[in-house]
Amino acid sequence: MKKFLITFLKIAVPLAIVAYLIWNSTRGGDRANAFANLKSQPKNWWFFAAAWAVATAAVLLTFVRWWFLVRALEIPCRFRDALRISFWGYLFNLAPLGIVGGDLVKVVMLAYEQPRHRAKAAASVVVDRVIGLYLLFIVATVAIFLSGFWQIPDAGIHFICRATLGLTAVGTLGIAVLLLPGATDGKLTRALGRLPRIGRPVASLIDAVRMYRRKPRALFLTSLMTVGVHCLFAFSVYLIARGLPGEVLSLGKHFVIMPLSSATAVIPFAMGPLEFMLDFLYANVPAAAGAVIPQGQGLVVALCYRLITVFIAALGAYYYLGNRKEVAEAMHESDGESTAPPPSNAVLAAAWSPHALTPRSGRQPKVEWKR
Repeated sequence: MKKFLITFLKIAVPLAIVAYLIWNSTRGGDRANAFANLKSQPKNWWFFAAAWAVATAAVLLTFVRWWFLVRALEIPCRFRDALRISFWGYLFNLAPLGIVGGDLVKVVMLAYEQPRHRAKAAASVVVDRVIGLYLLFIVATVAIFLSGFWQIPDAGIHFICRATLGLTAVGTLGIAVLLLPGATDGKLTRALGRLPRIGRPVASLIDAVRMYRRKPRALFLTSLMTVGVHCLFAFSVYLIARGLPGEVLSLGKHFVIMPLSSATAVIPFAMGPLEFMLDFLYANVPAAAGAVIPQGQGLVVALCYRLITVFIAALGAYYYLGNRKEVAEAMHESDGESTAPPPSNAVLAAAWSPHALTPRSGRQPKVEWKR
């Protein structure tokens, strides 16, 4: 019953958010302008094609980034295998509405194919996610100052700016502490690992930090790639806006708007939060002097962006259809062999459960833990 309720909420809540935003944008008055313009005025399809190409490049760069982290841990994974597994993860993030997390699929599949490196497989995905989220706030913080975003006379925008700066500072401090020699050893870290519910995920993150602490070059290069990823996604959304009828916010403001909207990925819904944030920011961020952004334009941009991600995920469907039996077998073994209830964060579940996976030979791999 609990599993059914969670699944229902993960489908119903995102759909309810998007349905409300669409209803609110089409109920009359100025709020109908964006959808009315979308239907009646010409669109620039070349900008949409360019947006798809840029977004695809960004997604592929995230795959390269993860493969680089995998190779940094000396896991013998070929790039084509990392590409295949990454496309599976990207596909499962979208269909069906993120019920099976893409990060969990990547952990399971890499560990399934590399059973001797199961802990390292989980560490690569955890660090990939942490770097991606942290650099989101770094890019947004830099863009807030460079674009003058913090000078916008709106209380909601001021709150978002302060929250972004605060989270960036906290994240920087936390990462700096974790990277200090000896910071992940001792009584405190062992005590954190024993905390109820969050202890094991925290312990798994600490294990991942231990693995990568001696790889500063890998962390630096993946951070550079991450900045490139976020810039490409921001540019892609800007191109979408250029392809739509009506005025467009500046490119510099999109370097704030898109990272802040993407940061809502911490909310465990495949869609909804990003659409809400883009709609809010487009409605409250002023355009250039004399320009008027149609109400609801942010929602239209967000829906077009979602459609582009579906087209990109179609490549993942191609990979999946050719290997669906392997994916199903790995996921089934991951579910069936677990001997303890998983933690709340599914990405970290495979990092601590000692029997979460069985290799193809059917024998349990020997796993060396570094705690």
